[in-house]
Amino acid sequence: MELAFFTTDDGGASLLATDLAVSSWGKDHLHGVAVSGAMARALERRVEEEGRTDLRPARYTVDLFRPATRQPLTFATDVVRAGPRLALVDVVALQDGVPVARASGLFLKPTADTEGEVWMPDVHPSPPPEDVAPPTTEPHVPFLHSDAGWSQDFRAHQNASRKTSWNSAVPVVAGERATPFQAVAAIADGASLVTNWGTRGVEHINTDITLTLVRRPAGTEIGLHAIDRLEQEGIAVGTATVFDREGALGTIVLASLANARRAVDLGKEQWEDDGRRTTSGA
Repeated sequence: MELAFFTTDDGGASLLATDLAVSSWGKDHLHGVAVSGAMARALERRVEEEGRTDLRPARYTVDLFRPATRQPLTFATDVVRAGPRLALVDVVALQDGVPVARASGLFLKPTADTEGEVWMPDVHPSPPPEDVAPPTTEPHVPFLHSDAGWSQDFRAHQNASRKTSWNSAVPVVAGERATPFQAVAAIADGASLVTNWGTRGVEHINTDITLTLVRRPAGTEIGLHAIDRLEQEGIAVGTATVFDREGALGTIVLASLANARRAVDLGKEQWEDDGRRTTSGA
């Protein structure tokens, strides 16, 4: 069976969630990776329909304000502004006519770098060694890094150390190859794993995602590396660097709310590359 978050219905007008899109927060809830990937797909398609092949995604912001369920998802897009060097496009995801999420994409036209010198960091995160995670275009369970080193065993990384993930994107829709933008937009929701995952699992739920990019990823393999985190009175803000095999390419900022009563205990869960999830009582 092909791995994908959605199939299509109504001649492609609606997306129907597969089991792979179901969240650990609830059996009828979709996770943000699937929803964000679907929103990015809708934005990218609208830009293509406008004939703006000269633009590339530079900023993508998602508001996850209502739990998306397994009902059919539809999308309404709107070009807010289009000019010679940019296009700003909005999209709303709807279920039974009710908005469940919204997103905004800023697409810019590349030109040339300036000649002046400006500070930039000289140390960037890197993927796992290739003998651990060989280059691939096939989806796989994320590789994770913490004080425990690199592995795909989530149980080994339920700790309080800084985390990095290395991911190969699942297609958003069955029968379609994930584009690099869809891949990074979907995986961006996974920044919660590197910024909000601690000794008791993930105790915060994302309310938004802001992704910035200086270029498209080189493929559909994406890394996320935690660089900052703040928390006070149940509100957390985490920041991560986005990178691929060619280097750093952007940042992600997440705002999250404490959800400790329904924490996702990743110390008891394990995944297989075919999408199967098992839970232990350990």
